[in-house]
Amino acid sequence: MAVVTNATSFSRSGLSDFIIQRLTAVVLGAYALCVLAFFVGHPGLDYAALTGFFGNFSMKIFSTAAVLSTVAHAWIGLWTVGTDYLLPGHLGKSATSIRFIYQMGCFLILFVYLVWAIQLFWSL
Repeated sequence: MAVVTNATSFSRSGLSDFIIQRLTAVVLGAYALCVLAFFVGHPGLDYAALTGFFGNFSMKIFSTAAVLSTVAHAWIGLWTVGTDYLLPGHLGKSATSIRFIYQMGCFLILFVYLVWAIQLFWSL
């Protein structure tokens, strides 16, 4: 069976991918708790309070870090799924082409998400 190379992995190392996955999960968890605390602390939430919260410079930075963490976390996870399951043993000779199309589709979706989210947060 052919071995899949790391040509499109996020960091070219399984250990660094593992560490990045854990660090991005911590950032995403902290962000979720921060946003949840805001919603719980503001039961009569209105548009002005919401835009004030997400329009704050520190929240823009935190939101950008959360979006970048989401993209990195998702890319590593999706790359792992692609390299673990889209194999020649399962798909035959077309596995490499299918995996490439899969990875480009994932990249395109994550790129659009990244651009859209950063544009959204920094336009407030």
